[in-house]
Amino acid sequence: MKYANIREEAIKLKVGQDFFDRFDCTDIQGFIDFAVKLREQYLLWAEAKQKTTDMLEMLTQLVLTIGKARTFDKFLPPAFLGCFDCEKIAFVPYHSIQDIFYQNDFNWNITPSKHDTREFKQVYAQIKKIIDNDIPFETYVFDFERDGKDLKRFIRENFVLGKSEITKIKIDKNNFNIIYQKWVESVKPTIAINWDIAKKNEIIDGDFYLADLLSENNISLKEKLFVLLKSTFYEANRHIDKIGMFTSSRVDFLDNQRAYNSFWTHYERPPQEDYWDYMIDHRHLLVPQDLRERKGSYYTPRQWVELSQKYIADVFGEDWQDEYYVWDCCSGTGNLLAGLTNKYNIWASTLDKQDVNVMHDRIENGANLLHDHVFQFDFLNDDFSKLPESLQKIINDPKKRKKLIVYINPPYAEAGTGLGKGHKDNVALVHKTYSQYKNKIGKATNELFTQFLARIYCEIPTAKIANFSKLKNLQSSNFSDFRNFIRAKLEKIFLTPANTFDNVKGAFPIGFFIWNTEKKEKFEQVTADVYVEKNNEPVFLTTKNLYSYDNEKGLINDWLRLFFDKKSEPVGIMHNNKNDFQHNIQVRITSDDIKDHTTPITKNNLIEMCIYFAVRKVIPADWLNDRDQFLYPNDGWKTDLEFQNDCFAYTLFNNNIQLKYGINYWIPFTEYQVGARDKFDSNFMTDFIAGKVPVNNVASEPMLFYGNDDNFSGSGSYYKKSNQPREFSPEATAVFEAGKELWKYYHSQKNINVNASLYDIREYFQGRNDKGKMNNTSKDEKYNELIGLLRERLKILAQKIKLKVYEYEFLKA
Repeated sequence: MKYANIREEAIKLKVGQDFFDRFDCTDIQGFIDFAVKLREQYLLWAEAKQKTTDMLEMLTQLVLTIGKARTFDKFLPPAFLGCFDCEKIAFVPYHSIQDIFYQNDFNWNITPSKHDTREFKQVYAQIKKIIDNDIPFETYVFDFERDGKDLKRFIRENFVLGKSEITKIKIDKNNFNIIYQKWVESVKPTIAINWDIAKKNEIIDGDFYLADLLSENNISLKEKLFVLLKSTFYEANRHIDKIGMFTSSRVDFLDNQRAYNSFWTHYERPPQEDYWDYMIDHRHLLVPQDLRERKGSYYTPRQWVELSQKYIADVFGEDWQDEYYVWDCCSGTGNLLAGLTNKYNIWASTLDKQDVNVMHDRIENGANLLHDHVFQFDFLNDDFSKLPESLQKIINDPKKRKKLIVYINPPYAEAGTGLGKGHKDNVALVHKTYSQYKNKIGKATNELFTQFLARIYCEIPTAKIANFSKLKNLQSSNFSDFRNFIRAKLEKIFLTPANTFDNVKGAFPIGFFIWNTEKKEKFEQVTADVYVEKNNEPVFLTTKNLYSYDNEKGLINDWLRLFFDKKSEPVGIMHNNKNDFQHNIQVRITSDDIKDHTTPITKNNLIEMCIYFAVRKVIPADWLNDRDQFLYPNDGWKTDLEFQNDCFAYTLFNNNIQLKYGINYWIPFTEYQVGARDKFDSNFMTDFIAGKVPVNNVASEPMLFYGNDDNFSGSGSYYKKSNQPREFSPEATAVFEAGKELWKYYHSQKNINVNASLYDIREYFQGRNDKGKMNNTSKDEKYNELIGLLRERLKILAQKIKLKVYEYEFLKA
């Protein structure tokens, strides 16, 4: 064997040097083991193994690796896929197996290296069948020693740009947006149009891309597209003018279609016809972000559409489609209305004329809607006099209006008070509804979806509302004016993860609400059903209580302010951001960096700060609790010494104190306990634990009872801090014991700093990667074992504290 008894990385290096020395073998993408590149074009992606391995198994693993990352969407695929071990190398033409990447209903999320999965066996069988039937595989397999000359001749003759058969990338629903981004870079600049002016007139580049994509022989195949490709030019802005004549604008290419032709040589078009409707439905993905946020161009996934209609039937009865009218006033291409049967009771309006054209085209092809019930309308600005007469009659008739369901998935764009800090300027503030309802619903007008709700509530009174939206209108303190003004009964609600919706990022819930505006009541609490997605179907998970928090004493930061101490010497800094779970990632304890949302930790407020930190951290943030608020607690915590000390212990082993920013006051052990080589710069924390640090009351009201104090009345009405040693629960003691072993092990190492914090110890053993980020694990197995034990015991302590978090009403269950 040519490469026996050397490591895999060395084999890859040797193969590159011995056989591909004329090529670039350094530009390797993702988890592909080996790549060969000439100028900007890949010629080979390959799997590598150290020991002799079945070639089909290696190829299967490579295909699963590429398919999982969809590498072929990001880079033009190579002429060959390959695999090699210490003995031999094999090549397979990429075009011969590319169809495997486009099979339907295949789970690409499995681990490619696991050979016992159903998916691995399926791809293995597919590759074997292709090789057995279509490829003379023996001509593409080379033994490094025996066939070295033949291998070099094969590479010399076939690894040539333009030599191999061109593999055109197929476009499907998974990659059509990725390819659009590449089209924007390559083709868009060569189209003779002023895009800034076009955008103001809501002519978007995505329509030109669709004209290209859904074409054959340079002629668009769908006449209802907003832009058509007509061989050597585009036909855009197609409409009926003021005198009733059809008109359009011709748009030429600036370079005689050179960039266009070059780009489309890489892609197969038109796509499979099964994808056409999907791509037109998802035109919103091709809309610039600012337009999409203003117009609400978001697609509601089928599973949530179907579930929402089931919930509507639960509330209004199984015959609701015959007994009620339905208006989707921000319909996009109308997918929210899919499945509805009574077209005479359905209206759909949208801001975008192109979306209206798409729906009209669908109607001509059998969609269950009426042409005259689908129209262009700007709900946040236009007067209702512009509505079709049939819909006006319903809105203006008090009896019929009670039977109108406004069924919507409105845009979620926001313009907050901190414009430029994650909010969108000129998005929510420019509409007529903003100025009309700002004095009624306050800060809630910064959200587009609440402007929709406010206009429906006020101008279509007694209508029913069935809407998707975030939960801010229920839970946010900024929406208290909204809840005071919009008084309607929330009949039913379900929640689902936001990231199951197209182009919505972030781990937070989206709710589907059914409001009865006839019943006037202020929202305070509701129990929501919770669903997740599995195989594109809704799966019931649990129920969850949602609260307005309007009747609470305050929020947790209101409570924390009672203990601010800016006069005493700080031993750390608490970063205390907003009161909900989504901001928990910003809650931390450091040695420096006093700025907004920070307060000093001192000897006088150390326990309260540790309670605050532990309460915020012992329950992980997830998509479902993302908007839940931490609250001003009841008084139970004041006399619960064990809870106080549990929080204290939890925080001692969970902070981001770093020695490089100054003295480390957070060493929880003495020099003798950990076998330190020298004296610590500070014994503050062990002295504090031993009751040797005198503390003063900084609270604006009596708070803590620390133990057997003769002056304590037992009611919390009088308070004197006693300097007594702290006693820890078994769970907290177990954390200290695990921590002590970790500290002792650190102090047994060479070249250490005796004053190191937990963060410093982690950095010492784990190191940092090339990007400066601390590695997740260490090469020192003893350290991994010790830090693992500490983390396990912290989890046990966290579970104990979690029960008290609800008991003392820091959170509502």
